[in-house]
Amino acid sequence: MGKIIAVAQQKGGAGKTMIAAQFGVALAEASKVALLDIDPQASLTAWGRLRASAPKAAPGVEVFTISGWRLANELEKLKHSYDYVLVDTPPVIDSDARRAIRGADLVLIPLNPAPPDLWAAEGTLKLASEERRPVALLFNRAPAASRLRKRLEAEIIARRLNLLPVALANRAGYANAFADGLGVTEAGPATQAAEELRAAVRSLLALLGGVEAR
Repeated sequence: MGKIIAVAQQKGGAGKTMIAAQFGVALAEASKVALLDIDPQASLTAWGRLRASAPKAAPGVEVFTISGWRLANELEKLKHSYDYVLVDTPPVIDSDARRAIRGADLVLIPLNPAPPDLWAAEGTLKLASEERRPVALLFNRAPAASRLRKRLEAEIIARRLNLLPVALANRAGYANAFADGLGVTEAGPATQAAEELRAAVRSLLALLGGVEAR
């Protein structure tokens, strides 16, 4: 039975779609992965169309688009056919986001290491709590070290929230790979960005492995 990861954040611009794609491709190095786009902006779907003709695109990743009342049934079907299902959710708290979070084994909340992103995550954290779903936060576009980042880390730890120990830096490689329908682990498998991403995926899998089966 596959695991469902809902990539959710109420604030736009946090990198939800990019992270869903990047994590999906990295996971597909050893697993079969489905990416499910339920965001009306359909950016992940557009990336999937690029990927269909990208020479470097490896097998093992498929992109689907669905929303509405069929979402719960589609998630059930996908997790029987794939090892991991990553859901790119809308940047709002709506019925589709709630359905995705309700069906998830883990909710991954990306945020830039800045107070507005953490404040904006409150709605998603509340929804995950209401649905009794475990949560992991991920710093995206993060500086190597800063006083503000350390302050936010301390606040997150004090609230007993899970923060992935590996942050994604502000690297052009992620955006460049995405623009070609690829993940950074395909576009530059030996780059610092690729190694960083694989480390973040390992930390996510370690956390996911500790989630009780439903």
